[in-house]
Amino acid sequence: MKAEFVFVDEFAPGIRWDAKYATWDNFTGKPVDGYLANRIVGTRALCAALERAREKAEPLGFGLLLWDGYRPQRAVDNFLRWSRQPEDGRTKPRHYPNIDRADMFANGYVAAKSGHSRGSTVDLTLYYLATGELAPMGGDHDLMDSISRHGAPGIKPVEAQNRQYLCSIMETCGFARYDTEWWHYTLKDEPYPHTCFDFPII
Repeated sequence: MKAEFVFVDEFAPGIRWDAKYATWDNFTGKPVDGYLANRIVGTRALCAALERAREKAEPLGFGLLLWDGYRPQRAVDNFLRWSRQPEDGRTKPRHYPNIDRADMFANGYVAAKSGHSRGSTVDLTLYYLATGELAPMGGDHDLMDSISRHGAPGIKPVEAQNRQYLCSIMETCGFARYDTEWWHYTLKDEPYPHTCFDFPII
């Protein structure tokens, strides 16, 4: 692993994770190239900012759960190949019910060069510290639909409020939101703004 990249759980203890692309529970329906371990990797700068975010969330009764951090370029290439394959319907109802898989890139849900591959972008949500249950957000991770946008109409007030809690916490701690996906944040002062890495997560 590159010198400035670390396992988030070792440098920001207390943050939960479930690396979706290392599992069968993602929009491709199988583990993705480059994810050989269910761990979240990121830059040291990312970890420091996430630790600040965890401290901001705690008094509000929330913890952080990470779904993805650093993403090898080979994983992004895997997404591109998958998008060109015939539709089999296995993950469409849950992850992209209203678009074709080939439209994910054109609609901005997946990029051929992902900010994740620079090591300072995360996909995450909130959970309730008291129960461990995920906070309702009006849609799950990687729901590629207009309802996943910040400010989207049609979600419940508690879901909109929870999205705002997450956004406020992350922006206060130096992250910029991605308008299309309520779960996606990038460190504003990222250490590798122009470099996409491709080492595997092992």
